[in-house]
Amino acid sequence: MESYSSSDTCQRPPANSEVAGTTSRVSPWLSPLAHLLGRRCLLPLFFGQIRITGQKNIPTTGPVILAPTHRARWDALLVPYATADCLKKQDLRFMVTIDECQGLQGWFVRRLGGFPVNSKHPSIRTLRHGVELLQQQKTLVIFPEGNIFRDGQVHQLKPGIARLALSAESGDSGLGVKIIPIGINYSQPYPNWGTDVSIHIGSPIRVTDYMHGCIKQDAKNMTADLAKALQQLSHQETKITNHAFAEITNS
Repeated sequence: MESYSSSDTCQRPPANSEVAGTTSRVSPWLSPLAHLLGRRCLLPLFFGQIRITGQKNIPTTGPVILAPTHRARWDALLVPYATADCLKKQDLRFMVTIDECQGLQGWFVRRLGGFPVNSKHPSIRTLRHGVELLQQQKTLVIFPEGNIFRDGQVHQLKPGIARLALSAESGDSGLGVKIIPIGINYSQPYPNWGTDVSIHIGSPIRVTDYMHGCIKQDAKNMTADLAKALQQLSHQETKITNHAFAEITNS
């Protein structure tokens, strides 16, 4: 495998960065309790039908990045709900926006595996922490669109997810990082009681297939393929979501 170029246009973060790293943790009592209440009570009672397809596409071992579309704050609860059986109740680590780590919500987020990122200007310490988690065989959840979009369309993806995956793979040969695209679709753009939700889990994107020497171009190619996969996973429910969105905006 050709190593990455050190030129200005193809440079990756240094593997031995001495910048103080971001940290994340999972509370040994809060996390199991939150997952139990969410899986057995909150989600089944709040939503009408929860339909999940493609669980066989989730690797049971190795470092994984779950890359869901972002349609509502419920997404952060539905991703663990849809993947828990496949990941053998492994605690997920969430890369979330800085705003979501503030106040009381932030207290819970940080104890359930969340760590903050500035989506517009990600810091090297945040990216390094993500790389370290992957090298520890952890599973990350990163919403590649960055923000919540309720129009049923897949919006431009942030390049950080691909750069992080490539950096982890290049820093630890044979790591085997995989990115799993996930399409989350609601029957209403603003989910309320009785809303139906479908979760489609796509085929793994193998990071090693994109390592051709220049991280900038490799990340661009991977991001484009991830966007295509998310569009395909969202296609079936797009018409329903758009119709509901039009009814609300025209009312």
